[in-house]
Amino acid sequence: MHVTGTVPQSAPAPQEALKAPAPAEDSSGNNDRHARRFGLPVATALVMGNIIGGGIFLLPASVAPYGTVSLVAFGVLTVGAIALALVFGRLAERDPRTGGPYVYAREAFGDFAGFLAAWAYWITTWVSNAALAVAAVGYLDVLIPVNGHRWTACLAALTLQWLPALANFAGTRYVGAVQLVSTVLKFAPLLLVAVGGLFFFDPHNLGPFHAGGGSAIGAVSASAAILLFSYLGVESAAVSAGEVRNARRNVGRATVIGTVGAALVYLLGTLSVFGTVAHDRLVKSTAPFSDAVNAMFGGSWGGWAVALAALVSMTGCLNGWTLLSAQTPYAAAKDGLFPAPFARRRRGVPTVGVAVTVVLASLLTVYNYTSGSAKIFEILVLVTTFTATVPYLLATAAQLFHLVSGRRELVDRARLVRDAVVASVAAAFSLWLVAGAGYAAVYQGVLFLFAGVVVYAVLAALRQRTA
Repeated sequence: MHVTGTVPQSAPAPQEALKAPAPAEDSSGNNDRHARRFGLPVATALVMGNIIGGGIFLLPASVAPYGTVSLVAFGVLTVGAIALALVFGRLAERDPRTGGPYVYAREAFGDFAGFLAAWAYWITTWVSNAALAVAAVGYLDVLIPVNGHRWTACLAALTLQWLPALANFAGTRYVGAVQLVSTVLKFAPLLLVAVGGLFFFDPHNLGPFHAGGGSAIGAVSASAAILLFSYLGVESAAVSAGEVRNARRNVGRATVIGTVGAALVYLLGTLSVFGTVAHDRLVKSTAPFSDAVNAMFGGSWGGWAVALAALVSMTGCLNGWTLLSAQTPYAAAKDGLFPAPFARRRRGVPTVGVAVTVVLASLLTVYNYTSGSAKIFEILVLVTTFTATVPYLLATAAQLFHLVSGRRELVDRARLVRDAVVASVAAAFSLWLVAGAGYAAVYQGVLFLFAGVVVYAVLAALRQRTA
């Protein structure tokens, strides 16, 4: 498959959707048996696999210091995530090209807005990969002691990043297979804790409602900023729309189904961990789901099983995020807004984007381990929280732009009010998350964005000179 930079793809005919997956085209235009388009099941697995990856396995401990008020944040966050899912579904139905938020922002507001969306999303993906690898090391430590020494833990985190990158170099056929298998496997420990934990629930383990200082509203915003990391991936199907069969129909369905399914597992799982692990122990936990199973059944065998499943889950999530990290730069490079090498594809995968992303994530991982920070995961999560809100906000703004402009070819009049309400909720939700990210995260995120402005200026000058 070859995606153009200017003309949206047309929806395939109904009979085409029933055919077997057609081989995609590589960068030279040749069919490649290692590249395949995704159907609805794999697209849904991509969404759920990228949402349910590492966040849920570590975040109960990350938000425990705020108290059970963080459960309120989870509920509000779920509403916002579903609103975003609906917005992405509507936008993908209108323009089903690879790139997601980048495509929507550029089509509505021009090159600079599109570049900012692509740049911010790209930063989100490779910083998220570094954060996810750090979280995975916490569960690897349950099986093999690696956290005792800084360099051992760092090497483990790097290995966990490079294995999925190698799978991506093999082609989208293998990316889809890994994603589907890992998504199925990860539900075993999650459902065990989410459902089984309710039978061992002890209200005394919950701790105080508002454990931290300041106002309760501030605690909800702060914990929601951390929890957003667990919902990153809502846009997965939209970003890879060019690789989805019958994208106008399947991207929206996969996005909503995947997000709602992940939300149910999240809410039940977090509540069960809070009710089975004592609050003072949960605050210090590096593998809260393992601790929950050990508290439920005693001993350590359950914790080992959960740790193994969590490790498989996180590796699968890294597999999907590595693909996404290259898709948006690929779409931008096709339009001349990213360096040209990012537009190279082999076996359906933008290989240069994958390589650059994994190298940057590795450098960030090494830096954070050598800096000696005690809260590496939380720092990385908050940075991605801010950078993720930029493409989210631009995408929802694009939807509002289309709805208010009244262009009949882009707006479904029968759904105008409903779409406007959903888009407004998604936009307000994104702005709220910027406030909740905190000054430090906004400061670091703005530095990343301003660096992008310089890159855009140089690329724009080169394009003008060439023209």
